[in-house]
Amino acid sequence: MQADDQITDRKLMKADFNDIYDRPDPRAYYDRLGSLDYAVPHHGQRVFRQVLDALDVDTPTVVDLCCSYGVNAALMKCDLTLDHLYDHYGAEHVAALASEELADEDRAFYESRRRRTPPRVIGVDTAASAVEYAVQVGLLDTGSVENMERDDPSPELAAALSEADLITVTGGIGYITDRSIDRLLDCTSPDHRPWFAALCLRTVDFTPVADTLARHGLVTEQLENATFPQRRFADDRERDFALHSLAEQGLDPTGKEETGEYHVNVFLSRPSEDVATAPIDTLLESMIPTPSAIHLPG
Repeated sequence: MQADDQITDRKLMKADFNDIYDRPDPRAYYDRLGSLDYAVPHHGQRVFRQVLDALDVDTPTVVDLCCSYGVNAALMKCDLTLDHLYDHYGAEHVAALASEELADEDRAFYESRRRRTPPRVIGVDTAASAVEYAVQVGLLDTGSVENMERDDPSPELAAALSEADLITVTGGIGYITDRSIDRLLDCTSPDHRPWFAALCLRTVDFTPVADTLARHGLVTEQLENATFPQRRFADDRERDFALHSLAEQGLDPTGKEETGEYHVNVFLSRPSEDVATAPIDTLLESMIPTPSAIHLPG
């Protein structure tokens, strides 16, 4: 989703993974990203499960933005880790399957590991094949192939958003902007605003999104003193771009991007009364490193 020149520049400076995002099945996706230690869905799993517990809804409805092949859905709905998914799609027998055969295997694989009370997950992405696959194997309850940087949500997605309890995104902010978020929240009611949980690259300024969320009555908190690795840089160009972007924002890359990895911040946006009841540092306390786990430069 190239919304403006800034995003175009950003995409040109990052490694191009377009060839793996919309194939008939996710094997290339897991292979290529796994080779770069892509880890943000693991951290998203930790965040989203704790947030869903805090919502205290029997069967919550989640709208996952930039859902791709449903990796976040898999980690919310099934007793699986990201390492399990890498092992599954990297298995020798899986490599020999046709896409249709893999879909049959995946349907059984995910069903056998489904949690007792999984959330209902609606996926949104511009990659039609990826969304179709995630629906086909039972990871997404429904999927919407939409570009909300350009268009308003379809009536079907708008109806789903009106029932949403949580909107999630890992790494998609920057490809989607405050324009998409504004259009999404226009479909919700002041009486039932969904919570919004995002893992956002430190190279991307979250302020425009937070401002948009505020206009819709949601207060944004950032998990303090904690960032998490997204993946290793694919090349020196990515590293140089990341360091330049951080310098422009006045952010220190020491111990983070300087070591060769993108890092993400965690943001949670909720109605003010929910923030007052349980601030983010309380709700996600288990994700804040203990002092003994923090490496201090000598």
